[in-house]
Amino acid sequence: MQKFFSNKRLIVLMVSFLACVGLIAVSINVRDKRNTPPLIQQIGNDAVGLASGVVDGPANAVNNGLDDVANLFNTYSENARLKSKLDDLAQTKVQNQTLKTENKQLKQELKLNATLTDYDGITAAVKSRAPSDWRNVLVIDKGSVSGIKKNMPVMSDAGVIGRVIEVNQTNSKVELISTDNSAANRFAAQVTVKNKAINGVITGYKTASGDLVMGQMTTDTNVPKGTKVYTSGLGGRTPKGLLIGTVESIKKDDYGLANTIYLKPAGNLDDVSVVTVIRRTVRGE
Repeated sequence: MQKFFSNKRLIVLMVSFLACVGLIAVSINVRDKRNTPPLIQQIGNDAVGLASGVVDGPANAVNNGLDDVANLFNTYSENARLKSKLDDLAQTKVQNQTLKTENKQLKQELKLNATLTDYDGITAAVKSRAPSDWRNVLVIDKGSVSGIKKNMPVMSDAGVIGRVIEVNQTNSKVELISTDNSAANRFAAQVTVKNKAINGVITGYKTASGDLVMGQMTTDTNVPKGTKVYTSGLGGRTPKGLLIGTVESIKKDDYGLANTIYLKPAGNLDDVSVVTVIRRTVRGE
């Protein structure tokens, strides 16, 4: 019995081999004739094509989905990179504008220093300026080490903007000419009309118009608009001839007697980043 089964397996193997050889021969014969494949082969080819479509469809969908996800991540990364560049560009523009403004002010201070004769200037940068005390005080980065002394006048944009009121080793506090402090040491001012000197004092500042107020006039002479007003040197603390501003308008007091002059400041009191502290030289003493 065991021998029979062994022979049976041999017979099945030989039959299968012969069937395969026959199919190969038939396939070669059909291919050589280049005719339409037989029905069974057509059914087999269709079945294989259908199965391939069933398998390829989800595979292609998954592949396309992965491509879309990859593209999405690439787009997100590129978008983040572009945003970063935009932020850098905005920061660069702000920095350039700041440097441009500072450069302009430095040039003005250099031009101012070139015109000083009986005194020289110490250039300093503004360290801080409190919003709550904007019209009164600012702090500069030069102190007694740099030769700064109390009561030295301070200029910016070729005009007087204040006076040093406190000196430390490496910084100083400047009281602005626009201060509302009633106890402030006011600047003595002078304007010349028809070769006649008219003296007064800078007594205040009009926030609404941005004008300095010159009062305590020694005459009621009319002063033309655009006339320049300088420090008079009276009091001995401030050199004579520092530009304060130009006349904008003149008003009489309530009794129609004394004049009050309103000046446009020569120095920019709103945007101060570089200043020049005026120090008298030996020639001016």
